[in-house]
Amino acid sequence: MQTAREKIRELRALHEDGLLSLEEFDRRKNAILDAEYAPPGGSAPPLPPRQGTELGLMAGQEIGPQHRRYRLERLIGMGGMGQVWQAVDLATHAELGHSEIVAVKILPPALTQSPVHARLLVEEATQARRLAHGNIVQVYEWAQDPATSSYFIIMECLEGEDLDAWVARHGKADLAAVERILRPVASALQYAWDKHRLVHRDLKPGNVFLTAHGEIKLLDFGIAARARDNASSPGGALAANTPNAGTAGYRAPEAGTHQGQPSPKLDVYAVAVMIYQLLAGAMPFDDTRSAQVQPVPPAGLNDAQWEVLQHGFAFDHEERPESVAALLDALGRAAGPTAEELAAQEARAQRDQEREREVLAEQRAAPPVAAVDPQEAERRATAEAAEARRLELQRQMALAARRKAEAQAAALEKLRQDQVRRALEKQRRLEAEAQAQERKERLRQQLLARREADALKARQFEEEKQRKAAQLKAEAAYRAEQERHRRAQAARHAADLAAQLPTATSPVADAGGVLRDAFIDGTGVGPDLVLIPTGRFEMGAHDYEHTVALKAGAQAPWLEREKPPHWVGIEHSFALGRYPVTVGEWRKFVRATRWEPKLDVDWEHPGFRQTDQHPVVGISWYDAQDYVNWLCVMTGQVYRLPSEAEWEYACRAGTKTAFSFGNEIGTEYANYDGNFTYGAGVKGETRNGTTKVGSFQPNPWGLYDMHGNVWEWVQDPVHDNYVGAPTDGSVWEQGGDPSRRVLRGGAWLYQPRYLRSAVRNGYSAFLSNDVVGFRVARRLG
Repeated sequence: MQTAREKIRELRALHEDGLLSLEEFDRRKNAILDAEYAPPGGSAPPLPPRQGTELGLMAGQEIGPQHRRYRLERLIGMGGMGQVWQAVDLATHAELGHSEIVAVKILPPALTQSPVHARLLVEEATQARRLAHGNIVQVYEWAQDPATSSYFIIMECLEGEDLDAWVARHGKADLAAVERILRPVASALQYAWDKHRLVHRDLKPGNVFLTAHGEIKLLDFGIAARARDNASSPGGALAANTPNAGTAGYRAPEAGTHQGQPSPKLDVYAVAVMIYQLLAGAMPFDDTRSAQVQPVPPAGLNDAQWEVLQHGFAFDHEERPESVAALLDALGRAAGPTAEELAAQEARAQRDQEREREVLAEQRAAPPVAAVDPQEAERRATAEAAEARRLELQRQMALAARRKAEAQAAALEKLRQDQVRRALEKQRRLEAEAQAQERKERLRQQLLARREADALKARQFEEEKQRKAAQLKAEAAYRAEQERHRRAQAARHAADLAAQLPTATSPVADAGGVLRDAFIDGTGVGPDLVLIPTGRFEMGAHDYEHTVALKAGAQAPWLEREKPPHWVGIEHSFALGRYPVTVGEWRKFVRATRWEPKLDVDWEHPGFRQTDQHPVVGISWYDAQDYVNWLCVMTGQVYRLPSEAEWEYACRAGTKTAFSFGNEIGTEYANYDGNFTYGAGVKGETRNGTTKVGSFQPNPWGLYDMHGNVWEWVQDPVHDNYVGAPTDGSVWEQGGDPSRRVLRGGAWLYQPRYLRSAVRNGYSAFLSNDVVGFRVARRLG
């Protein structure tokens, strides 16, 4: 534990580094001294309660809700969006995809005091988590510390420095360095807009990070807003028109003026200001900019480039380029002459100067005129005057003769030019006629080629139409055969089950083998159930399946959980939910029991569209226990979560392949992230949320959504592998971590490798998530 002196020394270091104001340093120091030297009996007056990050966080302090804790290691940044700490993830949440060392951004109370603002920040953090781009820092999750009411966001931890620190070390930058730094930023912004209709709205040097590996990362999409209809999402208008969105100096004039949805031109303005700042070493405007203010051009730009940059931070957003990439491209085109051309011009100028110097040197080297006698000089002057008059007369006579000759030559030249002009006009007329004839022939050839192309296209269209019709016919026949086979198999399955159970205890199922328990009070029925017979299967996966999974991106520690493969005998028949528990079924439970959530995840509004036919999400393992206990009371039957062995047995449904429908998967079989593939599969549709239950073909035993859509809770605690696992299909209660429970099946946000029948995941039993749901099991007999 740190002593008071060590804590104060760390605070002073933060203050000297500019990360802590003098007022905040004094307040925290006094609080430490009061706590260290308080008199016995606690006579010192209690400090008033404070919210959020105003509570003076320290290195070594743990924050976060129970069972999801983070230990703060060092403060690495501070700004308007709060403090950023390097932290160690003490929970096992790393199993959902991120590393043990994380960056934790703790938001200031001003952003989270209002419930509306807090909900908006949660929504934006959820959106930022889906931004998968190499130049955008990855957001893992958000959470709230119950001790301080602080909201914080867990992100990828980076090594390096932001652009503010880089400028402080390097000073002004040239245009090449600006292009190298901001081109990846342009790529990240274009991805966020094209894929998710997101605008950053807080671009500044502090949000551009240069990693130690030379990568450029864009930070803080925390106030970014999705350009969506105000009516499509509660709070959408608030998110789109937050008045204080952005940082003074980089904020566009129209930001926060309630003039419609955010546009990429907000980010264009901020990047143009950053370009000026990098080139000039100063900001172009103060906080009170008007349309008449124009800054001084920075060094390193020609007139055309300066005009492009002025368009970038134009007061009227209509004058700006459509995107940051377009702004950088325009600056490149306006660069003017290359360095080689400028060097050639300089060489020609130097040669001209050398020739001038040679002429002056020759004139200076001429011999001087010798001195003469004055009388001789007078006689010489008289003679020279007479000679000059004679020469002037000759010059005038020669001039008159030359003018006469020039007039005659001009007349002849005019005659010659007229002849040449007429000849050229005739030649041009002939060439024009030839070109017209050639153009006419070319048009005729193009018309013929177009007609042939149209005819070929029509034939190809008809052939494609016939091919698709044949394909649809074949697919319909295949689906009919599949349905016939499924019905026959379901009938055999029901007959086998009936033979295994005593008649007196056999459940009553409909013709399709679906069981529904009526509520004792007559108010409804329980979930649809499918009867599962006894049998044996091999649980886990072999190395040949793991080889394909590794090529698809799986990590070796994940695959170790599926070993060793072992045979399990399901000794007792049971019934399993035909679908995951739906929103409508959960809503009945909530209304009947007045259940209230203990966490911040909203099962009714998880961040994507859903109906009563979608699987419910945002349910912890303990919430699922409440639901099955309620079903037991309402139906008089014994409901529970399935064991991990029962779940995999029912998922495989007699198959031994990676999925119940084979070793390949496509988005026509399940709901997952279609941007990724498994084995020889191809990319497909990405749905960005859950789909209705029953949207895909069931497995051979009539169970739906066993692969994808939502992760499903089972009863077992988490174990690292199958060493010592029971072989009778029962719940493995001995050992393991009872605070964490197993999840099976994969989900809509995950890659296809997570959907294999053998995949095992684990999660805190106290937490909920927008990718986690469950299905119920029922004891028979």
